[in-house]
Amino acid sequence: MTENTTTTTAPKAGPKVALVIGAGDSTGGAIAKRFAAGGYIACMTRRDAAKLEPLIADIEAAGGQAHGFASDARKEEEVIALVDHIEREIGPIEVLVFNIGANVPSSILDETARKYFKIWEMACFGGFLNGREVAKRMVEREHGTIIFTGATAALRGSANFAAFAGAKHALRALAQSMAKELGPRNIHVAHVVVDGAIDTEFIRTSFPDRYALKSEDGILNPDHIAENYWYLHTQPRDAWTFELDLRPYMEKW
Repeated sequence: MTENTTTTTAPKAGPKVALVIGAGDSTGGAIAKRFAAGGYIACMTRRDAAKLEPLIADIEAAGGQAHGFASDARKEEEVIALVDHIEREIGPIEVLVFNIGANVPSSILDETARKYFKIWEMACFGGFLNGREVAKRMVEREHGTIIFTGATAALRGSANFAAFAGAKHALRALAQSMAKELGPRNIHVAHVVVDGAIDTEFIRTSFPDRYALKSEDGILNPDHIAENYWYLHTQPRDAWTFELDLRPYMEKW
């Protein structure tokens, strides 16, 4: 676990932390920016911390505080070290967002055991490890929010996506179980189904016809996704949402 050397120095006692596991250039980065704008210290992870430098710079330029870490969400020792470091050196983790995808298509006839297992590790097992470690601290404080990023595959499996659907189904079940256990202890656990193409470079280059729908609000804007994560975190506890579906108005169900 390596901290990016370009991060902001934050006092040990200060604003609370929003930890985003899987802060990519799209949804994860937008979520980190939204929580930083809301006064939280944004702590973000990717396997390569150098890729977080532009995101950190954007947050700092907007007046926020940010830290970037290289961490493999599938490795228990790295997850434990990450959470320990943040809690000890930066601040209490008020919000955890688990945002790792692993959407890799393959026919079941060609799928290998190694790749199937890796997809499950990334999309589900990593959620368990990070959720468990952060929940331990939140329970002690009797407060916190944990949000898992799901997908359409969490609700129905499509042809050629057996591994991804299995992992996302399992992540949703994990989130449900955690919500039922931790809700009475004042920990809000939520699962977000993101159903539709997102405004990313991958969609722009790989699916230009779909990307062309951007002008008609036909693909998801990462900033608008992030706003819904902020909404979940700020909900009053007498009306908590467990599952939130996000999709463009023209997306087929």
